[in-house]
Amino acid sequence: MSKYLLLKHYRGAPAGVNDVPMDQWTPEEFDAHLKYMNDFAARLTGTGEYVDSQALSPDGLWVRFDGEGRPPVTDGPFAETKDVIAGWMIIDVESHERAIELAGELSAAPGKGGAPIHEWLELRPFYGVNAPTDG
Repeated sequence: MSKYLLLKHYRGAPAGVNDVPMDQWTPEEFDAHLKYMNDFAARLTGTGEYVDSQALSPDGLWVRFDGEGRPPVTDGPFAETKDVIAGWMIIDVESHERAIELAGELSAAPGKGGAPIHEWLELRPFYGVNAPTDG
């Protein structure tokens, strides 16, 4: 089994087909999107391929070690993951091809009007996984 991280982006990825920002969705469209995501995770739990997933809050800070005392904290001025990454899912699959298949399926989550988003998801193997990479 090989673990992969699927990253959902707010921006920075190529635009999806149904590229309407979530703040323009109705509550029913948002609920349908979450239901798709939860049903997908439940199905992968059943096959043993699901590890974990989380949606991320837009709140966040940069923190670093800076010697003794309180670490410095800042909220900018650089591009931050809270502006880019919407959430993630970790899967544990038999092959790179299976990871691609599942990422493609997750990309079909419904968006505005109930149509699939066809969003681009970033698929990254965990470090040390023997899987093909593009880089």
